[in-house]
Amino acid sequence: MVSDMPRYLMSVYGAAEPGEFGSYPSKEAMLQSFADTGAFNERLEKEGHFVFADGLAEATTATTVDGQGDKPIVTDGPYLEAKEYLGGFWVIEAADLDEALALAADASKACRGKVEVRPFQTEESFKALLES
Repeated sequence: MVSDMPRYLMSVYGAAEPGEFGSYPSKEAMLQSFADTGAFNERLEKEGHFVFADGLAEATTATTVDGQGDKPIVTDGPYLEAKEYLGGFWVIEAADLDEALALAADASKACRGKVEVRPFQTEESFKALLES
């Protein structure tokens, strides 16, 4: 079943060079965060917000592909050099931005990181852009 609720991307960023336990100060803190994030995911599913979520391997495992020219250029590493990189994300459905922000606050507490919230571009918003 496809929902007509708006979708939002909730992104979690982490250090470019994580320590032994990622961005967590200890193994215990890391395991507790994983448990809290799992409980948050279960809540999202129960309340009908969950679409998809996952964590990503370290940014150093990235490969960048530029296929704009005659021949693709493949480069090891992330596209941008930064102090922090995308470490994981949720795709959620929420009634509006306020609800998405409230969920992001809970996500931030669970994963112990800052969470960026961005709406997905809808067909309607894209059409409005073309008409302006």
